[in-house]
Amino acid sequence: MIEMPLSRRALLASLGQGFGSLALASLLGNDARADEQSNSKTSPTPPLSVSPSPTRVLHHPAKAKRVVQLFMSGAASHVDLWDYKPMLERKHGQASDFGEKVEVFQNGLGPWLKSPWKWQQYGKCGKNLSEITAPLGPCVDEMAFVHNMVGKTGVHSQATLLQATGFQTPGFPGMGAWISYGLGSLNDNLPTFVVLPDHRGFGPSGPKNWGSAFLPAQHQGTVIRPGTANPIADLFPTGGKFITKDSEAAASSLMKKLNKQHEATRPGDDRLEARIKSYELAAQMQLSAPEALDLSGEPAHILKLYGLDHGKTQFDKEINEVEETDYFGRKCLVARRLLERGVRFVQIWSGCDNGFPRRNWDSHEELHRDHGPLALGMSRGAAALIADLRQRGLLDDTLVLWTTEFGRMPCSQGPNGRDHNPFVFTNWLCGGGIRGGISHGPSDEWGYRPLDRENPTQVYDIHATILHLLGIDHTRLTFRTSGIDRRLTDVHGHVIKDLLA
Repeated sequence: MIEMPLSRRALLASLGQGFGSLALASLLGNDARADEQSNSKTSPTPPLSVSPSPTRVLHHPAKAKRVVQLFMSGAASHVDLWDYKPMLERKHGQASDFGEKVEVFQNGLGPWLKSPWKWQQYGKCGKNLSEITAPLGPCVDEMAFVHNMVGKTGVHSQATLLQATGFQTPGFPGMGAWISYGLGSLNDNLPTFVVLPDHRGFGPSGPKNWGSAFLPAQHQGTVIRPGTANPIADLFPTGGKFITKDSEAAASSLMKKLNKQHEATRPGDDRLEARIKSYELAAQMQLSAPEALDLSGEPAHILKLYGLDHGKTQFDKEINEVEETDYFGRKCLVARRLLERGVRFVQIWSGCDNGFPRRNWDSHEELHRDHGPLALGMSRGAAALIADLRQRGLLDDTLVLWTTEFGRMPCSQGPNGRDHNPFVFTNWLCGGGIRGGISHGPSDEWGYRPLDRENPTQVYDIHATILHLLGIDHTRLTFRTSGIDRRLTDVHGHVIKDLLA
């Protein structure tokens, strides 16, 4: 066996313990130029996706550098949060008559159901918000609401994939993976794409929502669980005597030698070199990630802003707003810390897959029980994140996107629940390049379908608009796989110019 001199890479490897399974999940966008150059196909001018540098040539000047996506898993009700419908108040309790055949997921075609919460206008724009989204009232003049979103299915797993990846079947990269692939990294010590899941578990389709699929593996999301004993799996070795610092260093040294021998027999193939670099990132993460996730140095007024000053060490068994505020607010604060340290895309999830009692937004039985705590926790955390980004000068070039897989029906399911409504729902955006204080594309008087059914907004349009604000033409960011030039927006999508500042 050929002996190799100690290099910077070997030194870094010797510092790391237990990062093997994390490495491929958190490669940086500028660390796999061979995979991207040999497997990708972008428009010849300008080349966006093959440069290893974070200062890539963009298709046009960018308004935003980074994105944080807030995903409400289970289908949040637009008519109870953002989309005020006086008609439901006037017709409450009357038999629902849509004037057409209506297909619902279950049996939710009961009487018209008004929102159980009061509504009030906020901001100079006079936007109506429900009581449970009132914490976002001070932010509405910076927010753009899209009320005519439509989906393709009322099935949670497919609809979630559609919003997260642009396709309703598995096997396609998440939006964060595409952005990592297209723009590369803003830092050398943390992943480009980070996922902060609900503390109770994953939403429908789980890691498929943030996977890299056919893109190089370095672009998939790295899962971090703030506030837990082990927020990043496999970053450090677990307890016990099997893995020690010395044994890990010896294993890393042997792996390096074997990798170099393998690489030497395959000149011109840089893929192994890219994988070796991934271990460097993992070693760097052991030094930088704990600091990024440590909230102990945050001042009291910031902790209060995010609702983390409640003083509780345990929460009630039933779903409650203090717990939801703590968990969502904590993820929003961690997101801010990651964004300011150069993470390009952060995805925050609220709600997990189905269980009972429900801890998600799938309020078939009781809106008040589920939507109340979840919405208050989400609104407080989101409002704090927007305010915190603003005061740090980061909001101008950070995009905030709020979404869910579909909406809920304006009629009742049982006494106080709502069935699935993929026919219309709401997204909102805020920050880098967004024209605030507007509501785009109204829904009809019931909140059942878009008012203009011929011109709805689809997820492709949201994705195209986000890429546009990042300096990317969505039709020109492609990756060739199985003989097809794939893109985030498939063969669809238009930039929503009304949303642009």
